Amino acid sequence: MELQTWVAISQIVAAATLVGGTVFGLLQLYEYRQQRREAVALELLSKFMGPEFSAAMIDITSLPEETTVESIRRAGPEFERAANMMCTNFEAMGILVYRRIAPFPLVADLIGGVVIVLWRRLRPWVEAIREETHNPSDSEWFQWLAEQCERNASHKVPAHVRHRGWEP
Repeated sequence: MELQTWVAISQIVAAATLVGGTVFGLLQLYEYRQQRREAVALELLSKFMGPEFSAAMIDITSLPEETTVESIRRAGPEFERAANMMCTNFEAMGILVYRRIAPFPLVADLIGGVVIVLWRRLRPWVEAIREETHNPSDSEWFQWLAEQCERNASHKVPAHVRHRGWEP
Protein backbone atom coordinates (compact mmCIF):
# COMPACT_ATOMS: atom_id res chain seq x y z
CA MET A 1 0.00 0.00 0.00
CA GLU A 2 1.01 3.52 -0.63
CA LEU A 3 1.73 6.07 2.05
CA GLN A 4 -1.32 8.13 1.10
CA THR A 5 -3.58 5.12 1.66
CA TRP A 6 -2.11 4.60 5.15
CA VAL A 7 -2.57 8.29 5.92
CA ALA A 8 -6.21 8.15 4.80
CA ILE A 9 -6.84 5.01 6.88
CA SER A 10 -5.22 6.54 9.95
CA GLN A 11 -7.32 9.70 9.53
CA ILE A 12 -10.49 7.59 9.35
CA VAL A 13 -9.45 5.64 12.44
CA ALA A 14 -8.64 8.90 14.28
CA ALA A 15 -12.00 10.41 13.35
CA ALA A 16 -13.83 7.24 14.43
CA THR A 17 -11.91 7.24 17.71
CA LEU A 18 -12.79 10.89 18.30
CA VAL A 19 -16.47 10.30 17.57
CA GLY A 20 -16.50 7.15 19.70
CA GLY A 21 -14.78 8.97 22.58
CA THR A 22 -17.26 11.83 22.36
CA VAL A 23 -20.24 9.46 22.40
CA PHE A 24 -18.74 7.55 25.32
CA GLY A 25 -18.13 10.81 27.22
CA LEU A 26 -21.71 11.95 26.65
CA LEU A 27 -23.05 8.61 27.83
CA GLN A 28 -20.90 8.86 30.96
CA LEU A 29 -22.17 12.40 31.60
CA TYR A 30 -25.77 11.21 31.25
CA GLU A 31 -25.07 8.32 33.63
CA TYR A 32 -23.47 10.68 36.16
CA ARG A 33 -26.44 13.05 36.06
CA GLN A 34 -28.83 10.14 36.55
CA GLN A 35 -26.82 8.91 39.54
CA ARG A 36 -26.81 12.41 41.01
CA ARG A 37 -30.60 12.64 40.67
CA GLU A 38 -31.01 9.29 42.37
CA ALA A 39 -28.70 10.38 45.20
CA VAL A 40 -30.74 13.56 45.66
CA ALA A 41 -33.94 11.51 45.70
CA LEU A 42 -32.56 9.26 48.42
CA GLU A 43 -31.40 12.27 50.42
CA LEU A 44 -34.84 13.85 50.11
CA LEU A 45 -36.47 10.67 51.30
CA SER A 46 -34.18 10.42 54.30
CA LYS A 47 -34.91 14.04 55.27
CA PHE A 48 -38.65 13.43 55.25
CA MET A 49 -38.66 10.13 57.06
CA GLY A 50 -36.97 11.14 60.30
CA PRO A 51 -38.94 11.23 63.55
CA GLU A 52 -37.91 14.83 64.26
CA PHE A 53 -39.24 16.03 60.92
CA SER A 54 -42.44 14.03 61.30
CA ALA A 55 -43.07 15.45 64.77
CA ALA A 56 -42.46 18.99 63.54
CA MET A 57 -44.79 18.47 60.61
CA ILE A 58 -47.53 17.13 62.89
CA ASP A 59 -47.15 20.21 65.10
CA ILE A 60 -47.45 22.62 62.19
CA THR A 61 -50.27 20.80 60.38
CA SER A 62 -52.27 20.81 63.61
CA LEU A 63 -52.45 24.60 63.33
CA PRO A 64 -55.25 26.24 61.35
CA GLU A 65 -54.49 27.77 57.95
CA GLU A 66 -53.32 31.38 58.04
CA THR A 67 -52.54 31.05 61.72
CA THR A 68 -51.13 34.14 63.37
CA VAL A 69 -47.59 34.55 64.57
CA GLU A 70 -48.92 35.13 68.08
CA SER A 71 -50.75 31.81 68.12
CA ILE A 72 -47.58 29.97 67.05
CA ARG A 73 -45.61 31.72 69.77
CA ARG A 74 -48.30 31.03 72.36
CA ALA A 75 -48.26 27.35 71.40
CA GLY A 76 -44.74 27.16 72.78
CA PRO A 77 -41.11 27.06 71.72
CA GLU A 78 -41.50 23.60 70.20
CA PHE A 79 -43.92 25.09 67.65
CA GLU A 80 -41.45 27.82 66.70
CA ARG A 81 -38.71 25.19 66.43
CA ALA A 82 -41.02 23.11 64.25
CA ALA A 83 -41.81 26.13 62.08
CA ASN A 84 -38.13 26.93 61.77
CA MET A 85 -37.33 23.32 60.83
CA MET A 86 -40.02 23.29 58.13
CA CYS A 87 -38.81 26.60 56.72
CA THR A 88 -35.16 25.53 56.74
CA ASN A 89 -35.80 22.17 55.09
CA PHE A 90 -38.08 23.54 52.41
CA GLU A 91 -35.77 26.49 51.85
CA ALA A 92 -33.00 24.05 50.96
CA MET A 93 -35.41 22.02 48.85
CA GLY A 94 -36.48 25.10 46.91
CA ILE A 95 -32.88 25.95 46.05
CA LEU A 96 -32.21 22.38 44.91
CA VAL A 97 -35.24 22.47 42.64
CA TYR A 98 -34.45 25.93 41.26
CA ARG A 99 -30.89 24.92 40.41
CA ARG A 100 -32.24 21.73 38.84
CA ILE A 101 -30.30 19.49 41.18
CA ALA A 102 -33.53 17.94 42.42
CA PRO A 103 -36.03 17.42 39.58
CA PHE A 104 -39.25 19.35 40.23
CA PRO A 105 -41.56 16.46 39.20
CA LEU A 106 -39.91 14.21 41.78
CA VAL A 107 -40.16 16.84 44.53
CA ALA A 108 -43.73 17.69 43.59
CA ASP A 109 -44.77 14.04 43.70
CA LEU A 110 -42.85 13.38 46.90
CA ILE A 111 -43.83 16.37 49.02
CA GLY A 112 -45.69 18.90 46.86
CA GLY A 113 -48.95 18.69 48.77
CA VAL A 114 -47.15 18.94 52.11
CA VAL A 115 -45.25 22.03 50.97
CA ILE A 116 -48.50 23.76 50.03
CA VAL A 117 -50.21 22.88 53.32
CA LEU A 118 -47.23 23.95 55.43
CA TRP A 119 -46.75 27.22 53.55
CA ARG A 120 -50.41 28.12 54.05
CA ARG A 121 -49.97 27.65 57.79
CA LEU A 122 -46.57 29.30 58.10
CA ARG A 123 -46.92 32.24 55.69
CA PRO A 124 -48.06 34.73 58.37
CA TRP A 125 -45.28 33.59 60.70
CA VAL A 126 -42.65 33.91 57.94
CA GLU A 127 -43.93 37.37 57.00
CA ALA A 128 -43.72 38.47 60.64
CA ILE A 129 -40.17 37.12 60.93
CA ARG A 130 -39.24 38.97 57.73
CA GLU A 131 -40.52 42.22 59.22
CA GLU A 132 -38.92 41.67 62.63
CA THR A 133 -35.52 40.85 61.16
CA HIS A 134 -35.72 43.31 58.25
CA ASN A 135 -34.89 40.36 56.02
CA PRO A 136 -37.36 40.10 53.13
CA SER A 137 -35.55 37.06 51.76
CA ASP A 138 -36.16 34.87 54.82
CA SER A 139 -37.69 31.57 53.63
CA GLU A 140 -37.86 32.93 50.08
CA TRP A 141 -37.16 29.54 48.49
CA PHE A 142 -39.76 27.86 50.67
CA GLN A 143 -42.32 30.38 49.40
CA TRP A 144 -41.10 29.94 45.83
CA LEU A 145 -41.35 26.14 46.07
CA ALA A 146 -44.86 26.33 47.53
CA GLU A 147 -45.95 28.65 44.72
CA GLN A 148 -44.47 26.29 42.10
CA CYS A 149 -46.23 23.31 43.68
CA GLU A 150 -49.49 25.25 43.85
CA ARG A 151 -49.29 25.95 40.11
CA ASN A 152 -48.45 22.33 39.29
CA ALA A 153 -51.63 20.83 37.93
CA SER A 154 -50.72 17.23 38.79
CA HIS A 155 -51.59 17.79 42.48
CA LYS A 156 -55.18 18.57 41.62
CA VAL A 157 -55.65 14.91 40.71
CA PRO A 158 -54.37 12.50 43.37
CA ALA A 159 -51.75 9.92 42.35
CA HIS A 160 -54.07 6.99 43.12
CA VAL A 161 -56.47 8.39 40.49
CA ARG A 162 -53.92 9.83 38.05
CA HIS A 163 -51.93 6.57 37.85
CA ARG A 164 -54.74 4.05 38.33
CA GLY A 165 -53.71 1.99 35.27
CA TRP A 166 -50.02 1.76 36.20
CA GLU A 167 -48.49 -1.70 36.19
CA PRO A 168 -45.06 -2.74 37.48
